[in-house]
Amino acid sequence: MKNKQFITRVLIALIFLLVIIPAVLIYTQRNDFLYGITSVAILAMISAGVWLTFYIGRINMGQGAYALIGAYCAAVLITQLNLSFWLALFLAGILASLFSILIGLPILRLRGVYFSMITLTLTEVVRLLAIALVPITNGPRGITNIPLPGELSIFGITIIPDFANLQNSKIGFYYLSVIAMIITFAILYRLVHSRMGILLKSLQQNEELASSFGVNISYLRVISYAIASFFAGVGGAIFINLTQSVYPTTFQVADSINYMLYTFLGGLAYVFGPVLGAFVLYFSWDILFIFKEYQLLIYSSIMILLMLFLPNGLLSLRFKR
Repeated sequence: MKNKQFITRVLIALIFLLVIIPAVLIYTQRNDFLYGITSVAILAMISAGVWLTFYIGRINMGQGAYALIGAYCAAVLITQLNLSFWLALFLAGILASLFSILIGLPILRLRGVYFSMITLTLTEVVRLLAIALVPITNGPRGITNIPLPGELSIFGITIIPDFANLQNSKIGFYYLSVIAMIITFAILYRLVHSRMGILLKSLQQNEELASSFGVNISYLRVISYAIASFFAGVGGAIFINLTQSVYPTTFQVADSINYMLYTFLGGLAYVFGPVLGAFVLYFSWDILFIFKEYQLLIYSSIMILLMLFLPNGLLSLRFKR
């Protein structure tokens, strides 16, 4: 019975995301909302990595670093090596994962505030590297005029059309971002509800006890961190193709903190928490723009109240009821 209800909810969500929302936005010609929801899908996908890192008992405040690595990787491969966007998208995630393995091997041994503070500096380190590596990244001037994703065909059959030939390329990016988000959270949901997910949960509860039962905690920590970074790398690559440019400031320390806020607000106990958190925070910030100089004050106050009265996130409201 529960499986049928879950499948029904998933189908409703898919119809809503892939049919109803784009149809309404195309009919009303609200490209601003189209861009906003596309951005939310990308932010939720990057934040999924923060959620997974928390699942193993680590608070990750450096997700922006891997998003920036993936963004520059895709930009360089597309503009300098003339590689297909679709191949560059995958390689961006792989490169971000490789960097996370090298960085994660030493820092994942740390816990609590020590791990958080080190990851907080990662985004700034990657930003400074992007400024310094001028021959590759073009320094502070960044990489601009990134071409739109080209056609993807298999055996002569067009699977995805050339975005440049679309009447409205934003709708193409909407579907790309939303489908990528759906795949990300499907992987995350399947991972959490697998045997590996149970082992990852044990790391959050008691690493020493898990190790005493023969669990390879070092391997699990690095693998989960690499998966989390892969999500960030792919999200970063999609975002810079949406904006058709990348700069060292495209992903900053503030963005890494926001990814954590999306995850906390949605609910750390729920796989789909980052989706709701990203949606609420993204659009609430725009709504509060009418208060001008008081925007940040009101925004911060609401966040504090939510954390006080809803420590388990917004999704806990549904389950409490």
